[in-house]
Amino acid sequence: MSAPAIAVENLEKYFPPALSGWRALLHPFARATQCALADISFAIEPAEAVAIVGHNGAGKSTLLRILATLIVPTRGRAALGGFDVEREGLSARRQLGYHTGGDEGFYARLSGRENLAFFAAMNNMTGPPARERIDSVANLMGVVGDLDRQVRTFSTGMTHRLGLARAFLHGPAVLLLDEPTRSLDPLAAADFRRLLKDDLVRRRGTTLLFASHTLSEVEEIADRILLLDHGKLLACDSPRGLRASAGAPTLEAAIARLVRPERAAGAPS
Repeated sequence: MSAPAIAVENLEKYFPPALSGWRALLHPFARATQCALADISFAIEPAEAVAIVGHNGAGKSTLLRILATLIVPTRGRAALGGFDVEREGLSARRQLGYHTGGDEGFYARLSGRENLAFFAAMNNMTGPPARERIDSVANLMGVVGDLDRQVRTFSTGMTHRLGLARAFLHGPAVLLLDEPTRSLDPLAAADFRRLLKDDLVRRRGTTLLFASHTLSEVEEIADRILLLDHGKLLACDSPRGLRASAGAPTLEAAIARLVRPERAAGAPS
């Protein structure tokens, strides 16, 4: 039996408290007591699309950053394609493409093409195969006509598209995306959602884990939803399953009832 594409077991992450001023001077090595993730466990199969949903601070980005090997967990285990992200980080990184949805980390005075060529080389892609792949992903993301411009001349949306192109430049088995359509206009966002679901997941068998606040996007793409609240995993189910378990007509209402059951109990029927 093959390993899950993503496996998370009893994962926990604590950060030191945010101190400032004289408190920071008196406590330079403050104990990590702020809980970002609390005993999270789940598994995602190959070619499955899963969304992480929760309020700001629920732990969505922390979970993605642990899976991307950018930070280490306090306790527990996470693996990509059977490779432990902490002990076998290099092998785990070979499985994934990651897009933060924020700072893209491009070299502003280089062209889009030169930036993608640099990141392709970091994934052992050079020569004609790299050039063909760069043109292919740039065409998919609608930036092929701007590839030879310096990145500093790109709009926010264009830079975001270039970041998404970089994330699946090397054809990763697992894609980790943090709010992937945040800076895209409505038409570009719709095109990208179709690309994710129809091309990458269904046709190419890519495993997708993404965080989003846009519930219509979640319902369109996700096979299952991981619902986080203050670092705790409240539910892991399909959009239809969440609505049924909460007895709610919409996904928004279902999430509200699961996250704040005391309010739902007191609400008029």
